[in-house]
Amino acid sequence: MSDEKNQSVMQQDIGKAGETVKEGLIGSLKGLSEIEVEIVNLVRNTVSNTLQATGAVAGEGLTITKDVVKGAIQASEEIGTGLIQSTKSVAKGVVMGVSDVGGDAVTAAGQTVKVIVKGAAEVGADVSQVARRAVDGVIEATKEIGGNVENVAKVAVSGAIEAAGTIGNTAVKAVTGVLLGVVEGLKEVASAALPRSQRTSSGKDSQSTPDGKA
Repeated sequence: MSDEKNQSVMQQDIGKAGETVKEGLIGSLKGLSEIEVEIVNLVRNTVSNTLQATGAVAGEGLTITKDVVKGAIQASEEIGTGLIQSTKSVAKGVVMGVSDVGGDAVTAAGQTVKVIVKGAAEVGADVSQVARRAVDGVIEATKEIGGNVENVAKVAVSGAIEAAGTIGNTAVKAVTGVLLGVVEGLKEVASAALPRSQRTSSGKDSQSTPDGKA
């Protein structure tokens, strides 16, 4: 009987441990979601307010994008973590901020991804993961503002690969691999964005999208 009692107590303790972790994770994840929304709103409002103040949406867009991304990277450096996690929210906020003042969301998406990838390389972050998050962010923003997701996806992927090209071949391969293998629905778009030589070399991996497939 005592053994059964001990076993029952042990199972209850294990159950409590699982419940504790579950509740802790739910709290953390809820907090993370709130933080991501705050980052998006902060960046969106900063970009749109600054563009409105300058009155030159087209000319100042790239400068402001660079400045905002630089600020985000500096913040993550000071904290010691968070660049990969915050990249999606920053990218999303930039595109939405540009859109708020009537700017070109497609151009903003391409510029944002390029700047983020280059900035990540400068601080030694995982360029491929940062690129993935940035592309995710601009696509999510485009969906929310009712923009042309296919165009934005193509420009964003091209921008990521172009920026990686300024870093080196290893970065290009890593970024291309992540965008082809992970980002949903971008396989054909990313393939079309690749230089012809790389498209040929990666053709073996593209057998899942034959010409006859819709």
